[in-house]
Amino acid sequence: MAQISPSPTLSAQEPPQLPPATSADFNIMVIIAAMLCALVCALGLNSMLHCVFQCTRRAITETVEWVVSRRHNTGLKKKEMVALPTSTYSDDQSSSSPSTASASGCAICLADFANGDKLRNLPKCNHRFHVVCIDKWLISNSSCPTCRDKLHSLPSLDQIVTSL
Repeated sequence: MAQISPSPTLSAQEPPQLPPATSADFNIMVIIAAMLCALVCALGLNSMLHCVFQCTRRAITETVEWVVSRRHNTGLKKKEMVALPTSTYSDDQSSSSPSTASASGCAICLADFANGDKLRNLPKCNHRFHVVCIDKWLISNSSCPTCRDKLHSLPSLDQIVTSL
């Protein structure tokens, strides 16, 4: 068997040295990565400041009427929603009632009404929907999903100003 002797060029005391070009390339890569990170941070900060200034400008320059119109079509309160009339669907009831767009089915889930279904009747337009379907809608909207008729009147400016 032949013994392998250590190479005379590699010594245990001296670590291998990288060529000078490799360490310079590493330094350039670190500098480029740092510059890219700084660019991404600057773009993010710029976008955030742009949004803040735009929202601040809108809040200062827009009138109270704009705020009222933005809040007008927010959802109903639970108390208002429960106060809307409900009924139970039956086949003989549908034949005696006048023909409307919502007489045969719910315009939200698109399912036909079946005997025993709980329906909620909207007071102004008389459209009918399943209670579960219309309650989900009325949490975020205060209008009829079929005709867009508002379910509550526009609050007075005094109420809005005092709530702000």
